[in-house]
This record gives sequence, structure tokens and C-alpha cells, in this order.
Amino acid sequence: MLIALTSDNDDTLLRIKAVPGASRDQISGLLGDRLKIHVVAPPEGGKANKAICQLLSEATGHRVTLESGHATAMKRCRVHGSRPAAVASALLAASS
Repeated sequence: MLIALTSDNDDTLLRIKAVPGASRDQISGLLGDRLKIHVVAPPEGGKANKAICQLLSEATGHRVTLESGHATAMKRCRVHGSRPAAVASALLAASS
């Protein structure tokens, strides 16, 4: 999973492939060099973006913000105050 993660000082940047309008919220695993995340929320009005950040925050225990990709399926999120190895571990546990 480390392929989707990069370090940025004390934070981790996470490359994501978003799938809004899914039947359930789920961290699905890798798709190429991105982490595939399904969310129930629709892509309108930033609802899916908010749901993705919330799902990642719950999985990692850290604040998550959207860095780029506000209007596209290819996104980059920042996990604040957590290094890539810790984020990878938390995401693996959440996707099991």
C-alpha cells in the first residue's frame, strides 16, 4: 500500500481513486498507484469529498483534508500528523 503514500514533513499524502454513490463506505485497496475508496455520498456539492475525508480520518485516527481533485475521481488527501508507515498500517487494518 505504500505506493499510494508519500511523506510530506510530519504528514502523509495519499493518492486516491474515489467512487462516489456506492452501496457502502469502504476502503477497497489499491488500484494502480492509488487507494480506491467507495463512499455512499453523491459527488454533488462536495458531499463525496467530505465522506472520503471522514472515512480516512476514522481509519487513521488523524485529521484528513483534501489537497487536490475536488471535482475529479483522482484525488490527493493529506493525513495530518501521521507518517506513511502508520497510515498504511491503519488503512490495511480498516480494509480487512
